[in-house]
Parts: sequence; C-alpha cells; structure tokens
Amino acid sequence: MSKITTELLLERAVPKSTRLRKIETLNLSKLQLKTGDLDPRLFSRLRHLQKLDLSDNLLDKFPNSLTLPDLRVLNCNNNQLEDVTALKQFPLLEELNYENNVYLTLNDDYKVMFLLQNLRLLNGKDITKLANHIRRVNSRKLTSKVTAHWKEFFRDQLPEKYTAEQVKSIKKKFLKSVQTNVVYGPSSLSEFTRWRVKMIAEEFLACSLGLEINTDTETEENMDENEEESAESSKEAADEVAKVTVTPRKRKRNRSKSHFGRKRSKSQAKTKKETEDISAEPLHFLQCHSKGNSREDFKTQLWSCVFEPLLNCPPRKDPVVSCSRTVATCGGESVCLIDCETGVVLKKYKVATEEFFSVAWTTLPMVISDNRKKSHNILAAAGRRGIVKLIHVAADFCYGEIKAHKKPIATVCFSPTRETHLFTASYDKRIALWDIGIPDCDYNFKASQLLVLECLSVPLRIALVPTCPEQYLLAGCEEGCFTWNIKLEKEEKSRPFEVTFKFPDEEGEMSTSHRVDGLAFLNDDVVVSKSSKPGCIYLWSWSRSFDTKGKGNQRTVSAVILAELEWSTTDLSYLTLSTCPAKLYVFCGDEKGSVWIYHLSNYTTAWSSAKGKHSDKKIPPTQILKWPELRANGEHLSEVYINNVITDPTFTYLVALTSVNITAIWKKS
Repeated sequence: MSKITTELLLERAVPKSTRLRKIETLNLSKLQLKTGDLDPRLFSRLRHLQKLDLSDNLLDKFPNSLTLPDLRVLNCNNNQLEDVTALKQFPLLEELNYENNVYLTLNDDYKVMFLLQNLRLLNGKDITKLANHIRRVNSRKLTSKVTAHWKEFFRDQLPEKYTAEQVKSIKKKFLKSVQTNVVYGPSSLSEFTRWRVKMIAEEFLACSLGLEINTDTETEENMDENEEESAESSKEAADEVAKVTVTPRKRKRNRSKSHFGRKRSKSQAKTKKETEDISAEPLHFLQCHSKGNSREDFKTQLWSCVFEPLLNCPPRKDPVVSCSRTVATCGGESVCLIDCETGVVLKKYKVATEEFFSVAWTTLPMVISDNRKKSHNILAAAGRRGIVKLIHVAADFCYGEIKAHKKPIATVCFSPTRETHLFTASYDKRIALWDIGIPDCDYNFKASQLLVLECLSVPLRIALVPTCPEQYLLAGCEEGCFTWNIKLEKEEKSRPFEVTFKFPDEEGEMSTSHRVDGLAFLNDDVVVSKSSKPGCIYLWSWSRSFDTKGKGNQRTVSAVILAELEWSTTDLSYLTLSTCPAKLYVFCGDEKGSVWIYHLSNYTTAWSSAKGKHSDKKIPPTQILKWPELRANGEHLSEVYINNVITDPTFTYLVALTSVNITAIWKKS
C-alpha cells in the first residue's frame, strides 16, 4: 500500500489544507518514499501545486505522468535519482535542486537545462546564461554537424524512390553512426552530446523523410556515463586554475603548430624517406596542484598521471578506443582530473596532510538500485601516508580508504583482468596485492590483503606481464629489477622474488646492482627499463630473459637486451618513462624540460625473431619535444625536470608532469 494518502497530503501541505486542489506548497521530505509511492492519480489532483519538497527520500526516478501543471519549485536533494529526463513534464519549473544524488552527473545538468525552458536556478546557482547557450549555440552547432554527416555519408545511399524498409534501415545506420562520430565539447559531456545528437538526428529525418520522431528522451540504459563535475564545483575549479595558468611566451618563428624536433649530428641524420615529423600544438600549461592554491607555488612536484577509461568500451580489449581525453594527475596535496582539450580542471580532490605519488583507474560494476548494476570509474590515489584513497568520480566522493602500508606508497596499479585487484608498492620494501571489493549503494565495502611480495630494496615501478598478468609481476627497484610469481592458487601469502635480472654496468659487466626507475612494456614481450646509469634505457625480451632461468631454477639471469635508446647523459633519478603500445612509442622526459620520443615500429619485427641480436648502436630519438619559454609572474621558468610523461592510447594528447608544479599538455597534429 502506498505511503501517500489524501490525508497525508493535506497534513503535509504548507499551510495545512482541507482540499488537495488548494495546496500550493507541499513538504514530503524524509518519508522514505520510493518511486512507486508517487501515485499519478493522486498527484493529478494537486492542480495548483507550485512548490514541492521531495528531499531525503529513496526516489530513483520520476513517474512520467505526475501532472503538476503549475509546479515552479522542486527539491529532490538526497535521493537516488539516476535520470532527469522525466522532469520535462514540468515545463514551468523555475527552481530545481537535486544535490547529493550520486548517480547524476554534469550530463544530467545539461539535459535539464535544455529540457526546462523556464529554469533559472539549478542547485542554487543561476544558470540562465549557460542554459541559453545550451539551447541555442550548442544546438545550432550540433544541428550543423548532424546535417553535414548526413550529406557526406548517407544522402547518396537513399534512392529517389525508396521503400519503408530502406528508410528504416538507413535510419538505424544513420542514428548509430551520427552518435558515434559527431563530437562536440569536452569529453565530460559526451553522454549529453550523444543524447542531443540522437534527438536532432531524429528531428532531421522527420523533416527530410517524413519519419516519426521518437519523443522518448530518456537515457538508454546501456549508454555509458562519462562523468566529471568538479568536486569543488566546476566553476570554482576552473576559475581557480584560470588564475594561475602559465602562458607560453611567443617564440620567434613559432607558428600555430610547434614541432617536436632538434638538430641532429651528421651521424644521426636520417634520409628524407626515414624522417618522421611529429608536429604538435601546445594546448595548456596548468598550475593546478598548488599548495593552498597559491599562484607563487612553483616547487610542488608532480608525479603520476593516467588517462581515464571510457565506460562504453571494454578497456582490456581495444586500448586504442578505451580512453577518454580526461587525465588524472597527482602531486602535492591534490589529485586533479583535467580535460586535455579544453584545459578545464573537471575535479579536484585534496588532503591537506598528504603528498600524492601515484594514481590508477579501474571500472567497477556498482549496484545502483533493485539489484541492477552500472559501471562506474573508480580512481585510487596514494602517497606519503601509505593510505590508498578510493574515489567514486561520478559522485565527487571519496568513499573509502585502505591503510595499506606504514611507509609511503611509491606506485599503484590495477590488474587488467581482475578489476578489484590493486597492487601497492611501498617504501617498506613490500608490494601488496589487495582486493578492494565492490561498494554497495551505501558505499559499504570490504578490502582484504591477498598477497605480500618481499623486496630487497624499495620498489619504484611495477608492471604486470601482459601475456600472464595473473601469474607474474615485474618491478623496478632501488637496487635491481625483479619478478615475482603472483598466482593466487599458491599457498604462500608472503613471497620472495623469483628472478632478478642483470644488466650491463658502466664497465660493460653484467650486474644486478642498479636503480631501475622506469619500467613499462612496449608490447606483449618487449620491456623498456631505465637505469640510473647515465643515459641508459634498455629494451629487452621478457620471455627470452625469463626462459633462461631454465630447469636449474636460477634466481639470477641476464636480461636478453634487444636495443638501447639514446637518451640524456644525466644521472638524475626518478625521471620515469612510459610507452604507447598501440602505436609502439616510448617517451621519457629529461632534466632540461624536454620529452624524448622514440617510434619503434620499424624495429619490432626483427626483435620478435629469436635470432635478433643486440646492436651496439643506440637508437636515437625520433624527435625531441623541447620545453617552451614560459614566464610566470614575469619571470622565466628554468630548471624544469620532466618527472613523468604519458599519452592516451591513440597518441592524440601528450601530458608531461614537471618539478615546477606545471602540467603541460600538447595535442598531436
């Protein structure tokens, strides 16, 4: 039986009333109401209701026919709403509040601003100007893109005389294609854009071909959420960064696009046929990790960055389409989410007593209501305090923490095959494997430690072997490079290393004593590792090196080196490297603010051969991206170290983290 009765409505009216049709203000907050309790037949009698408070209930959506023709103010804070499109039934709505509905995102804000033409205040903020932009400018540009897509790809597919079946088929193909290919605005609004594009495309077809318009604007259940809205509020975060954005000085002979490049010696020069020209446009130089938001802070070190996976693409199957243009960065007391195209800081999370060293993404199937599950991206962040923070990005909410180690955590990474399995590498000389669990709708979760890997020195970088990620983990440490067997079927919960690898020292002798501060896989077999030996980046074969362990079960083996990369001669440590496996690139920053880029696609075929031998000739960088001349507060920024550099899987954006609190973003042409 419904909790809502005529007597309850009369009792909760403000002021109390004797007739439903006289009620103008109604307070139904804190009644544990669910969607099924909102009886359209009963609500249809509230014909003069103007203000309705449904806050602090359990609503997951609105019925489509509540029939409140005069409703002007609606409060549904602190519910479990998953969709807002049913609010279009209240066309006179002027004020709307739905804060603390954790499944609603920035995309939903844009939807209600489009659907409710009279809306002035959303969650207490005046949205008049933005709403007008969404309804006019945004709609105009999307309409133009949709029309152009039809003319270029579909108009000629339809014969002059067409059947209903032909129209139905081309409509289906067009709607699918246009939602995939028409892109506009930041990736954080991709769900809203697809929603509008579908709507515009159906209207276009209706006008052009006389088809019926689908007026159901509800979000498809399988549509992904790409959800970012600043934890400090989008506007506050954007304004904060805008005040401290460092702008590049104009350089002589620098056109709209700058090129990665440097002068080569004759011995390194390539023929025109071999030369690869990688051009890029410097988009943003952001100072968004400042301590206390100080624009004078050019000392905070930035350490780790990783691109967010897209929710509508299985991230393990096709890495080229499995990331958005949103990158998570960390350093100092904060973790930031940045839209690489616009430079907008979408979210910012701070812990005043922390210094963050590492971040990692995973995607969890979280229960939302009625035991239904929906995929959400979770960000793990860790650092000096030895604590892992778990952040539900869509909800702007750090829902839990794991006290993983008593000393700082150097790096973290998730298993590519088990989404709840998290590895943490710490200065306590241990690497721990955790099952972080899946939080329920109240964010209750249970984390458990599954494994501890004992190290002889501090682990700095870790990587799971792509061909057997549930069996072997590779780690670069302060005093060597090691492999552990991480198979959970084995009984031992605490394990020593299985193999340590030897590399040439400065005298050319094979040695296990070296600091490995850069480690990544270029493909399923080729490992790229950086040693503290000046200018030393090796490419070596995992399988051939590990296989030399042989039947004798040797614990020390020589790495089968395939090649060595020419790099800086600095002996400065902790300038880490990264790879782009889908495009076969290696990236590494140096002590002068430059990014060294190596495109190795021409070498991998030879390396895959068992007869491939290590050449004594180092592979030079394809090109070097030089640090631009930057001025901050009127002074030139010098002594810039590139601590970390990564790209998205398609090598569209390149992000470099520096020692001077600058996040630099380039876009490849």
